[in-house]
Amino acid sequence: MDTIKPSVGERIWATVPEIAIELKIPRTRCYELIARGELPAVRIGERSIRVNRAELERFLLETQRVAN
Repeated sequence: MDTIKPSVGERIWATVPEIAIELKIPRTRCYELIARGELPAVRIGERSIRVNRAELERFLLETQRVAN
């Protein structure tokens, strides 16, 4: 599998609120996905959580569903 590289100017890591905005879901839903281990994330210190964009893309590809 090829490594996903960010485009010019795009950061590799994003905050939970940034991911929530991109996915158009509530921030609390992002935290739930992280707590359940469905969305990989890392904790930096006591309060900061970051999501790797490559892991986010992998999560989306693995969980994609087609609605009828």
